[in-house]
Amino acid sequence: MSSVSSSAAARNSVLAFGAFGVGTSGYIVAGLLPALTSELHISATAAAQLVTSFAIAYAVGSPLFAAATGRWERRTLLVAALAVAAVGNVFAAVAPGYTTLLIARVVTAVGAAVYTPAATAVAAELTTPERRGRAVSLVFGGLTIALIFGVPLGSVISQQFGYEGAFLFVGILSLLGAIGVQVALPKVAPPPVVGLAERFAVARDKRVVALLVTTTLACLAAFMVYTLVSPVLSATAGVSGGTITVLLFCYGIGGAIGNFAGGRAADKWGPRKPLLIILIGFTVVMVLLPFTATTVVGAGITLFVWGLANWSFSPPLQHRLIELSPGHAGLALSLNASAIYLGVGLSGVVGGAVLTSAGPTVLPEVAAVLAAAAMLVVLFFWGARKRVEVREEVAV
Repeated sequence: MSSVSSSAAARNSVLAFGAFGVGTSGYIVAGLLPALTSELHISATAAAQLVTSFAIAYAVGSPLFAAATGRWERRTLLVAALAVAAVGNVFAAVAPGYTTLLIARVVTAVGAAVYTPAATAVAAELTTPERRGRAVSLVFGGLTIALIFGVPLGSVISQQFGYEGAFLFVGILSLLGAIGVQVALPKVAPPPVVGLAERFAVARDKRVVALLVTTTLACLAAFMVYTLVSPVLSATAGVSGGTITVLLFCYGIGGAIGNFAGGRAADKWGPRKPLLIILIGFTVVMVLLPFTATTVVGAGITLFVWGLANWSFSPPLQHRLIELSPGHAGLALSLNASAIYLGVGLSGVVGGAVLTSAGPTVLPEVAAVLAAAAMLVVLFFWGARKRVEVREEVAV
């Protein structure tokens, strides 16, 4: 490997560690669900709203704060974002009750909303076009590592020190990420300044809108089951406690492999074919989950394959967004980040409603329907503008 590619990999690894911190912040509630319900005396549905508050704040805040910080030098911006995430997690650790914990989650989400799209855009900018898919997948690898180690470790910590200890652990991770970015990343000039109206101009392309809708549906499908995975696995396999922690680890291992495989597949075959195969695979896994996850071994295999499909989704989709908006990649990625967390936010509401009205085993089936809808959106709108241009040329 050349010194240039080695330094690029090192920079992207530091960015990935920051993503690990904010990713653990976002996903950790799934591992803390038993501790939250017992210590705060709330239902699983109410605990899931901690995911919703984080996600909605992220979805709304990502484009707004991206516009507000458009003139900031990128390294300074990334360090500040991770510092805010650290403060939010420490606030969550000392929050005296459910309401203040919701506020702390919003503070954490602000830092994550700024960091993730900015880090992804910086990685793409500092990498050659032929390795862009792998660079993006490496940064997002920090999110999958959060699933492999962060969420299960947070679950273990909560069993010993309560959910407060888990949030403090995540705050330390975010602080270490800020220090790493400050030390290892060079200064990166901000992109051309754009206003909020222009920031949304990239969404005039129907193909971009379709991809954002696809992201929202896919994330809603995935996280309505993942956030409430404890009651789902309790109903299907009769497991709880430490066993669920091990099963979350299986999911995370599959996610890590899927994330890097998705990036390489997008570089090799283009983004469309891998994206469709991934959505088909995810739909099948959700349909079969109530029947395959009836034992600990079956649940482990199912969660591994589920993580594989779920986390191979983002790299090809973001690869396609960069293709469609090469001059506004950061803008498109920030909108996609909003779409991700809009789906995550809705997952707490929709998942809670399904859990209350129909029970945990129905959650995967509803998720399968949503994933199939996402696949249809990709099939119909992938070449929408190109088809329109062809028809116009024929008419002329």
